[in-house]
Amino acid sequence: MDNIDFNISDDHLPSPENMPTSLPVVALRDIVVYPYMIYPVLLGRESSLRAAAYANEHDRLVFLVSQRNPAVEEPGQNDVYRDGTVAKIIQTMKMPNGLMKILVDGIMHATVKYFSKAEPFMEVEVEYHPPEDIKSNEISALVRQSSALFTEYIQLSRNIPQEILSAFETLKNPHRKLFYIASNISKEVGAKQLILQNYSLREQYFELARLLTSEVDVLRIERDLDSKLHESIQKSQKKFLLQEQMRILQDELGSEEVLSAELIKLKEQIDQAKMPKEVYEKAVEEFNKLKKTPPQSPEFGVSRNFLDWLIAVPWSKYTKDNLDVEHVQKILDEDHFGLEKPKERILEHIAVLNLVKEMKGQILCFVGPPGVGKTSLGKSIARALGRKFVRISLGGVRDEAEIRGHRRTYIGSMPGKIIQSMKRAGVINPVILMDEVDKMSMDFRGDPSAALLEVLDPEQNTTFNDHYLDIDYDLSHVMFITTANVRYNIPLPLQDRMEIIELPGYLEYDKREIAKRHIIPKQLEEHGLKSKDVLYKDEAITKVIQEYTREAGVRNLEREIASLCRKVAKEIVLNRKSKSKKSKQTPIILDEKKVEQLIGVPKFRQKTTNGEKRVGSVIGLAWTSVGGDILNVDVTIMNGLEKLTLTGQLGDIMKESAQAALSYIRSNAKKLGVPAEFYRKKEIHIHLPEGAIPKDGPSAGVTMAMAIISAAAQRPARNDVAMTGEITLRGNILAIGGLNEKLLAAQRSGIKTVLIPKENEKDLIEIPAKVKEGVKIIPIDTIADAIKYVFEK
Repeated sequence: MDNIDFNISDDHLPSPENMPTSLPVVALRDIVVYPYMIYPVLLGRESSLRAAAYANEHDRLVFLVSQRNPAVEEPGQNDVYRDGTVAKIIQTMKMPNGLMKILVDGIMHATVKYFSKAEPFMEVEVEYHPPEDIKSNEISALVRQSSALFTEYIQLSRNIPQEILSAFETLKNPHRKLFYIASNISKEVGAKQLILQNYSLREQYFELARLLTSEVDVLRIERDLDSKLHESIQKSQKKFLLQEQMRILQDELGSEEVLSAELIKLKEQIDQAKMPKEVYEKAVEEFNKLKKTPPQSPEFGVSRNFLDWLIAVPWSKYTKDNLDVEHVQKILDEDHFGLEKPKERILEHIAVLNLVKEMKGQILCFVGPPGVGKTSLGKSIARALGRKFVRISLGGVRDEAEIRGHRRTYIGSMPGKIIQSMKRAGVINPVILMDEVDKMSMDFRGDPSAALLEVLDPEQNTTFNDHYLDIDYDLSHVMFITTANVRYNIPLPLQDRMEIIELPGYLEYDKREIAKRHIIPKQLEEHGLKSKDVLYKDEAITKVIQEYTREAGVRNLEREIASLCRKVAKEIVLNRKSKSKKSKQTPIILDEKKVEQLIGVPKFRQKTTNGEKRVGSVIGLAWTSVGGDILNVDVTIMNGLEKLTLTGQLGDIMKESAQAALSYIRSNAKKLGVPAEFYRKKEIHIHLPEGAIPKDGPSAGVTMAMAIISAAAQRPARNDVAMTGEITLRGNILAIGGLNEKLLAAQRSGIKTVLIPKENEKDLIEIPAKVKEGVKIIPIDTIADAIKYVFEK
């Protein structure tokens, strides 16, 4: 379709009288032809050409309908709409490429009654819809509304000439106005076809109004977007021109008198930052470069960001330390029970600061299992000293730039975690806690632990150089504290720069006191309970510690107590509903029975030594990451090949201890009261129960030796004696670690006598009296010394 015109030869509308009802069909692809309008139509398919030729030979009338899908080449009955326009062919023109261009005049709206013929072209019987002669206020209002919308549509549209509006204003008849507007709306065929599918003038105007409203709304949005874009471009151009003029004025004047408010404020911040001389000179140099850089340039953002970091990092501001030793002691005791060694070390540090006012080498490393309070102890130290506290998580850090920062040449570069922490603290003397220092790893991007060597060295960290700032920064006033779960995962050079303080797992007594002093009050408050609502008995807390948790710290203990509080809260709410408001609420007493009733069957069984004495079964003591435990060692000797079988998922060190024990017993059989040929044609099987749990370490050597002697000599061992110690091929017993936890396990399991290496006797001084209570501790030098305590005769 090239253009649309309208027939205004008169204002009278045609009548269907004497008009044929059987008409040839021309299917149109992307156009809807309306009545009372003149359209140029291009025909190309054979069926359409035949239909036009037939019409020209007869009364020149055709029925024009739109295709549902314009992609269909030869449309059938189901591919065209049923409503269309009967039109008269005014002019025919054959094109050079075989196409035909016809000019049609829409006469009347009609609907297909049925298809009478399909070949060589479609022919239909139609029903005419003559125009209604309606004059009402509603129609007048609809015409006026549609005319106003069409006027706005023409004014907003970029593609429709204003002459269309001039022609529209000459029309008077509402039918002609309706179809004139519909013809000039740029909308898809399906939407425009809806007007022809309504047969009353009122409904047709309603459909037209919906169509116009939708299009006008879209055009308004487009206009607003264009306006905003235009304003933005104008502002940007204006700003650029003004900045260029300012720059030229600056160059001409050779002074700093013409500066934007933003740059003036930035210069004031640089002057007020109290930077060292070298840093101030670099900041001024960068500022001078920034003044001459256009704001649109990427370099402007890089320089501005660098200056912002120089201003934000503290250079001289600090907090005053609270050096009252008694105050610090009080704060540490308030926040943590036990942990005497780290507390003592902090108090020593405070005492020295009272004398010298400045002290280097304040880098501590707390090593201990999860949940023992390493991170919270760091917070308490900061609170006690009155310093700002910043925590850096190093778990999973594998890039050296995380510590030292990225160079400014990279897009999006920024300082490392150390400088970021100083900015967060806002002072030069915070407490910085580096959490999980043993969880760092390295890859092709570098080794972050190597970058920490400078940070944690008191002799070097006065001139720490971050790649982003590229200037020396003094970290000597910072108190660094690091935490780790295992010592051997920390690189040795890093260990050398820190004072390592071991935080062992809590003893049962410690856990009970922590629960009473800290965990229970905290959980009662969090669950909306009061101390008068629930009473925790000591035996209930002990039951939770022994049978529901198995850990060195207190995290699981806190979870179980929280679970108890939730159950109690539910019980209290239900009791309140069942009882009258006047009745007094009785407190819920938590004892052992009530604990099991509320949180279910115990998760762990408590090992005891009750039972008869058995040949080849001896009790040892083991250290685990969650505390101490007793370790049963069973030995049986049977007919078979002369070999030693070890089971129970033992590590290499424990296997070597078993072989050393057997070798010593074989070479000293007579002295130990064992038959000299006990191993001839015999297989010796050593088993440590709980085979799913890996076991390793040398401290079970003496236990395995005693078990082999018991089995070889057929002598039952005492079931109230436990032992620990590494052995040599000469029968000597060497020192072991974890004595505190092992003695606690013995006490908990009802062991009366514990054999320990003579070399560990000195460690008994540091063992709390509560742990040694009720246990007879006997130091021994050799395997032979142990025999008289293990066997009754």
